[in-house]
Amino acid sequence: MKKYILLAALLIVSTLALSACNKSLLDTTYKFDRAIVKLADGSTVTGKVQAWTDYEDGDQIQVKIDNVTYLVHSTDVTLISE
Repeated sequence: MKKYILLAALLIVSTLALSACNKSLLDTTYKFDRAIVKLADGSTVTGKVQAWTDYEDGDQIQVKIDNVTYLVHSTDVTLISE
C-alpha cells in the first residue's frame, strides 16, 4: 500500500514540475472588445478589436482594428473586455 501512495505522490509532483514550464495547463480563449495600441512614433490607435493573436514564443500581440493589423510588443497594447 505504501508503494502505491509513494507512486501517486511521485506522479503528482512530476506533473506539477513539468507543468511549471507552461503558462497554463489549459488553453484558454479570451474575448476582447476594444484595444488601445501605442505605436512606435508615440501616437495611439483606439478601436474595436476585429481579431487578435498572441504568440507563445514571444511577447508580441497582433491586433486588427478597422481592417488594419498592428503587431506590437505586449507592453504597448491594452486589451479591454466590456
